[in-house]
Amino acid sequence: MNEHRQRRPSRPQRDRPAPRKEGPRRPPQVDPARQVAFDVLRAVRERDAYANLVLPDLLRERRITGRDAALATELTYGASRAQGLLDAVLEACADRPLSKADPLVVDALRLGAYQLLRTRIPEHAAVGSTVDLARAEVGSYVTGFVNAMLRKVSEKDEAAWLDELAPDEAADPIGAYAMRTAHPRWVARSFAEALGDKGAELKAALEADDTRPEVHLVARPGEISADELAAVTGGDPAPYSPYGVRLPSGAGDPADAEPVRERLAAVQDEGSQLCAVAVTKVPLTGSDERWLDLCAGPGGKAALLGALAGLSGARVDAVEKAPHRARLIEKATEGLPITVHVADGRESGLEPGYDRVLVDAPCSGLGALRRRPEARWRRQPGDVADLTKLQGELLVAALDLTRPGGIVTYVVCSPHLAETEGVVGEIARRTKSEVLDAREFFPEVPQLGNGPYVQLWPHRHGTDAMFCAVLRKP
Repeated sequence: MNEHRQRRPSRPQRDRPAPRKEGPRRPPQVDPARQVAFDVLRAVRERDAYANLVLPDLLRERRITGRDAALATELTYGASRAQGLLDAVLEACADRPLSKADPLVVDALRLGAYQLLRTRIPEHAAVGSTVDLARAEVGSYVTGFVNAMLRKVSEKDEAAWLDELAPDEAADPIGAYAMRTAHPRWVARSFAEALGDKGAELKAALEADDTRPEVHLVARPGEISADELAAVTGGDPAPYSPYGVRLPSGAGDPADAEPVRERLAAVQDEGSQLCAVAVTKVPLTGSDERWLDLCAGPGGKAALLGALAGLSGARVDAVEKAPHRARLIEKATEGLPITVHVADGRESGLEPGYDRVLVDAPCSGLGALRRRPEARWRRQPGDVADLTKLQGELLVAALDLTRPGGIVTYVVCSPHLAETEGVVGEIARRTKSEVLDAREFFPEVPQLGNGPYVQLWPHRHGTDAMFCAVLRKP
């Protein structure tokens, strides 16, 4: 009986924790901001998506705001912009080419390397969060590789890596500046050719192109002034555009601003505003009632032209080949004297006789790399030849639709000489059109060079690198 009592198990002590049950490990906790950034990078890589379109949708869909939204934006745009530099550093740390690695692992490594090299995020947080992300997306078997790679990256800061990897500045300035500002060499070379400089100004242009741009708003003429828009949004009136406002960094999502929601204003780079306004400033003899925007999607310049046309008694026809972009124009120009036509600008079927025509031609977009950070790695030198052929055809079509004495304004968001002076010079010679000095139609804008064309620059004007030429039909 006593033995039986001794064998009875004692009651568990209250202060002793119960033994942990063995079971499957919980999946790693990935914070929402880094998950969004990763998902955008993946979308850009897998389906050629645009970061500036995917990111806002994901932030809204997942209800990410405030500091998390700011971090997601910084990581997304930063890693996209610096991709070439990040890849060079990662290649130096790896014992095999990145092309041999799982693409999802490379996406994660780029995010981690960006945090280590270009943010103040502590090393342990950058490495640990990236390892968790890779484990969640790919599997536990990659965590050792990711951890080891990022530890190697963290052994040097960005400046030290650049000193090791970048070409010598004296021997190869274009290559050196390209690496140090995360640009493909061919893009840096096109900037150098347009600037006529391989030294300090090229460096300034590429550095400005490697920074996150300000957000610019355009006030709708006749509805709200730039001063009123600035007062409502907390921005400053733009230095050059009579309708522009520049918002301070960290101002939040401009789409949430009340004037934007009420269609009294829109988001538009000041350089684009200046080019659209220039269309209306060229003096004409005779009629001035029929205006045409031949490549109008998604509608930013068409909306500004339409508002200005409404004030002067003119009407605008807007042509767009893609139906979904045509719908965007209709939405952006609702209530304005604009008719949207779904057609190829080269064969629009419209009746000739226009007084003013804008050709905002499809282009390489090298002038807007700050706003489309992944584009610098997506575009290739071979793309330019096909684009210049299209640009020339559109410019000829525009001149055919213009009345004698009318004007055609040719605009591209690129400083590449083949897309700018090359196209305009060739078509002007072939059609015997008069090339006007476009600088006259950009009043108060400094550093416009010797003309007759206008080339805007981020480092000179704080705008996208817009090009503008004005031709008068003989």
